[in-house]
Amino acid sequence: MKKILLCLLLIAGTAGALLAQSSGKAKKPLVVFVTGDHEYSSEETMPLIAAALEKDYGMKTIVLKASPDYNSEENIPGLEVLQQADLAVFYLRWRRLPAEQLAHIEAYLKSGKPVMGFRTTTHAFHFPEGHASEKWNAFGEFALNAPPGWGGAAKHTHYGHESSTDVSVIPAQAANPILTGVAKKFHVRSWLYRVLPDYPVKGSTWLLMGKAVNPDKAAIENPVAWTGTNSFGGKVFMTTMGHPEDFRQEPFQRLVINAIHDELGLKVPRKWKGKIDIQVPYRVAK
Repeated sequence: MKKILLCLLLIAGTAGALLAQSSGKAKKPLVVFVTGDHEYSSEETMPLIAAALEKDYGMKTIVLKASPDYNSEENIPGLEVLQQADLAVFYLRWRRLPAEQLAHIEAYLKSGKPVMGFRTTTHAFHFPEGHASEKWNAFGEFALNAPPGWGGAAKHTHYGHESSTDVSVIPAQAANPILTGVAKKFHVRSWLYRVLPDYPVKGSTWLLMGKAVNPDKAAIENPVAWTGTNSFGGKVFMTTMGHPEDFRQEPFQRLVINAIHDELGLKVPRKWKGKIDIQVPYRVAK
């Protein structure tokens, strides 16, 4: 009888281990990319990042795009999938989504799950004054610890489309896991956003500084990547970089892959899987 009982326990233990393995495999983290911008081809760069996450880093991804094309400001189908997401990555510019679509984003933010943003996501929404959804114009501020608005209500500016940016690791953050394998100095095509003095909000951790090259006005150095906690308690990674040519740069690619792991609470991979082939053109803004 004891032998039979022992055998049953061993079988149960083996079945439990197999079930745990199966369950583990079924629980790949889901990263949802929400794209829609007139200028930076995010609907092309984000799928290439997503493909690398699936191929090399064991994640599941979904990329949502403005419809019928990137210039459509009022429709991003599929946002309901955010309720399943472990991380939402936003690359938006001047959207005017209907209330039912905004509700999916709001529910995600209120869940306290992590949020990641690129460049023009500081001004993700552009509702007219007095509109019922006008509060969304401050998305950069309440979701990403970044300046809200643009245009007449600008809380930040930049140094001209003919300029570019020298990027350097902030020495105090050299050991930050997000900067694992990221070159201490590199150059990107993005023209530098001026976000100082009020942003990133107090309590954010600055990771990288940018210095404008060939600016069209007097320039100061500004942070170009930071982390923190947003007003909903969610982890934040934000970068004002994101020109399509930036994605060709290996240090920037590694920064993005590292940040996604960190946002998910995963160990940042020490072994880099290699440069991602991203050759996406820039288009003139609408």
